[in-house]
Amino acid sequence: MTIDRRQVDKRCFNRGAVLPYELRLLDYEAAIQDVYDFFFDVNGFLAAKGLGRLEDTLRKAILSGVLSDMLTASLAAHARTLVENRHHNGHPDLVVRGVYPDDAVKAGTEGVEIKTTLKKGGAVDTHGARDQWFCVFVYQVDNLTEPAADRDPLRFTEVYLAEVTTADFRRNERGELGTRTATLHADGVAKLRRSWIYLDPADDSPEPGS
Repeated sequence: MTIDRRQVDKRCFNRGAVLPYELRLLDYEAAIQDVYDFFFDVNGFLAAKGLGRLEDTLRKAILSGVLSDMLTASLAAHARTLVENRHHNGHPDLVVRGVYPDDAVKAGTEGVEIKTTLKKGGAVDTHGARDQWFCVFVYQVDNLTEPAADRDPLRFTEVYLAEVTTADFRRNERGELGTRTATLHADGVAKLRRSWIYLDPADDSPEPGS
């Protein structure tokens, strides 16, 4: 099996994007490339053992969680003012350094929440509606090409970052055993998509802001 190393396409970035907390497009480029390099290294090792790729092995929900954690850690490593929220399951994922004691807060307002999804356009479920800076990475996994050895590596196709409010969400009712979630409603998704950071021109996603 031949494992390809995915490279970030710098042409995909929105040079007019307005980013909070001293974030830079360079931070996003580095974070995405960190993920690509990790999958290249791990999948190369797995292929040498005759094993399947990591993205073919993990369940979708687990893969999304792993990607969210990796992107959060990498953005924290490259960003000028943001660090990982040290509170377990705290919100947001990235907080402004020095604002909260020990950079840990259960529910803060100064920072950026990170989500990943396979859904084009960035309409991802959250645990609750909040006023927040909301960042969504949309990715694709090739799990259809046969033989599996010819599959393309994981690819990020869209990245959005917008300041949203509770009014931008709709609440999703669940059954007795389910957990109530919230998702940006149509206008909220439109707001998110207007604030695009990265859009892969090779992808067939709708144009940003449409």
